[in-house]
Amino acid sequence: MANLTIRGARKAYGATVALSRGDFDLKEGEVHVLIGSNGSGKSTLCKIVSGSVRPDAGEVLIDGKPVSIDGPRAARALGIATFYQELSLAAHRTVAENIGLPELPGKGGIFVDRARLNAIAERHISRFADVAGEGFSADTRVEHLREDQRQLVEIMKALATEAPILIFDEPTSSLDRAQVERFFEILRELKAEGRAIVFISHRMDEIFSVGDRVTVIRDGETVGTSQISETNPANIIRQMVGETELAVTEGAPPATVEAKAEAVLSVAGLSGKGFAGVSFEVRRGEILGFGGLHGQGQSAVLRSIFGVSPAAAGSIRINREERAIRSPREAIRCGLAYVSGDRGRDGVVHGRPILENVTPIHFLRNRLSLVRPGSLRERAAKPLSALKTRFAGYEQPVNALSGGNQQKIVIARWLIDRPDVLLLDDPTKGIDLQAKADLFALIRSLAAEGMGIVLYSSEDAELLANADRILVFNSGSVSRELTGADRTRYNLYHAAYEAA
Repeated sequence: MANLTIRGARKAYGATVALSRGDFDLKEGEVHVLIGSNGSGKSTLCKIVSGSVRPDAGEVLIDGKPVSIDGPRAARALGIATFYQELSLAAHRTVAENIGLPELPGKGGIFVDRARLNAIAERHISRFADVAGEGFSADTRVEHLREDQRQLVEIMKALATEAPILIFDEPTSSLDRAQVERFFEILRELKAEGRAIVFISHRMDEIFSVGDRVTVIRDGETVGTSQISETNPANIIRQMVGETELAVTEGAPPATVEAKAEAVLSVAGLSGKGFAGVSFEVRRGEILGFGGLHGQGQSAVLRSIFGVSPAAAGSIRINREERAIRSPREAIRCGLAYVSGDRGRDGVVHGRPILENVTPIHFLRNRLSLVRPGSLRERAAKPLSALKTRFAGYEQPVNALSGGNQQKIVIARWLIDRPDVLLLDDPTKGIDLQAKADLFALIRSLAAEGMGIVLYSSEDAELLANADRILVFNSGSVSRELTGADRTRYNLYHAAYEAA
């Protein structure tokens, strides 16, 4: 089998440093847990080992010998297989074809040996047979599987490589308890065979159930490695946070909200795909934060409130009036606004002028069909100026702007006609520090003027510096509410990880 060592790995994307000093040591016959907050650098470290990212500095050694991993094929040749957090399946291919995809068995030099392919697939499918659920078979096309079943296929695909070094980047995020237990049984069998396994997870119970050692990465640096038997969840969280339990809230204190301020948005028992039983109120002048690990239901709740994916149960009240919001168009006319951090999917219309990108909501709210361009420019000028947006002219194509200025265009379109509630779904993703500062200055100003704001951010410092209250999400539900002096980084991590 094999031992893996990483020394001084570094990776930057322009001015953004994803990993500044990554050190890691993996021994054969162990499950080594890698843990860190969102964006800490753990996935980047694994991508360097798997060959999908080339480091700017550092070295990788296998059995003490330096190796060059210049691509996924090179990693596989060195005996490294990876389960990716972002599933990499071929949707129109069968389960068997996906399991064998890394090393399709050949026949005659040009054909796939279907008999061998199915035999390999059936061997791995049989290990999960009683927990995979209905409709899961070798000849089922992946596009017809549930999310948990697709994740099982990805796991089987990694196992089928028979690699001595296996990397699993959050492999249990969509699995149910029975599926997780079966996967852990298999990991223990592999460990007994001498395989070396890297396991990334955000769930403390999983870490202590299957891990032998744990390495913590914080802000792009490896900060420590411990034997699982000699540590506990509180110590791991303190290493992740880098501060004690008594640490004070980071950033400027949020504005005080009038205790008697009316609720502009009330949500009760909201349930839908990816979340259940979510209840909260947002008062006028309040910034309510959604925190927790990425993908725990925060975005799903915001998109449901906005009518993108209407909830299956629960109620929504806006200004005390119950509303049945079944589409974004209805949400807009009810006084809601939604800003996504995914500009490509939910934001700008590439190739079109800035004026067309900044005014469509104004047309919709006011049911306009024709209007003078000069009038539109006058209305757009104030929010664009408030956000310090830099552009040459309203006819300039929006894709000619920087990412930060494109996001300012997206936000400005909602502020020409002021909404009652602003839903912010990780709005600063991929924009520079100055653009972030401009955005949060405006958000605090809007709150001071009485707007109700819900802010989901994958960056903890943004929540701690700007939110009056923080609801911590875990597995689609609110696990804890942090207010006042409880709004610390330690408490935020503790609520997110310990509950997990």
